[in-house]
Amino acid sequence: MSDKKHKRHWGDRRDGRWVKDVPGLQTIMGHILPNRTDCEVFMKDSFDVTELLPYLEKKNASHPDYKTTVFHALIMSIARMLKERPKMNYFIQGRRMYERFDISLSFVCKRRFQDNGEEALMFFVPKDDETLDTMSYKIAGEIQETRKSESSTGGIDAVIDGFAKIPRLILIPVMRVIRWMDFWGVNPKALTDGDPNYSSVLLSNLGSIQAPAVYHHLNNYGTNSIMVTIGTIHKEERIMPDGSRQIRDVVDIGATLDERIADGFYFARSLKLVKYIFAHPELLDLPLNQPSNFDYSAKI
Repeated sequence: MSDKKHKRHWGDRRDGRWVKDVPGLQTIMGHILPNRTDCEVFMKDSFDVTELLPYLEKKNASHPDYKTTVFHALIMSIARMLKERPKMNYFIQGRRMYERFDISLSFVCKRRFQDNGEEALMFFVPKDDETLDTMSYKIAGEIQETRKSESSTGGIDAVIDGFAKIPRLILIPVMRVIRWMDFWGVNPKALTDGDPNYSSVLLSNLGSIQAPAVYHHLNNYGTNSIMVTIGTIHKEERIMPDGSRQIRDVVDIGATLDERIADGFYFARSLKLVKYIFAHPELLDLPLNQPSNFDYSAKI
């Protein structure tokens, strides 16, 4: 989580502001459908990365010590989308709507690409002046540091490992208490900081293991409202705006969202922005707090 202090009012959680001016339908949906997994909407699309690939190739030539990837571009594109589309950073917990104080993105890192290789949880909170360069440098460094060890060395990974050692007879009531604290937003920071279940968006880079983008469920525990998967890059014939046919480089993207945080129109426009950034990768060099000035009425 971010160390930035936020002014809290009555009803706010440590990680979010209570949103009171929401439509009645969304308020009632939080009671009729209190479980996040009952409210999943799955969206799938393919993004054209023909312009993005040479952009990344040129960028990587300037810093051969670490590699900026398509997955990094996706993380930064989603961070910008959350910045410009605030409702996408909402969550429902305890049957109330909240706006998250910070933008946070998380993913799972495989320590070793082996069947028995352990996984590590990565959590990233971008700053207002963040760009693709600064973000990819941080993530590449954290991944390299994580892969130096075969097992968890601290943070939320160590907390999870500790709970896993508790006998089942004791763990069951302990988890009931944790779920109760989760409902009321009083979980201690030791249980939430760095946990992907408390991030704005949880991502999965399935392309790194040569797998396609798939549907991935949300979780009832925590506050995460969006899950995104990215598959492998492949060739596909596309009809261009001038009517010509071209073979383009594309990548499939899957997104699972909690339908209670916004409507389909808002979701579609948000996805449109991410898709536009992939087609215009120069926007990734802009600081996060500088608007993209994207025209949502334009056809992509």
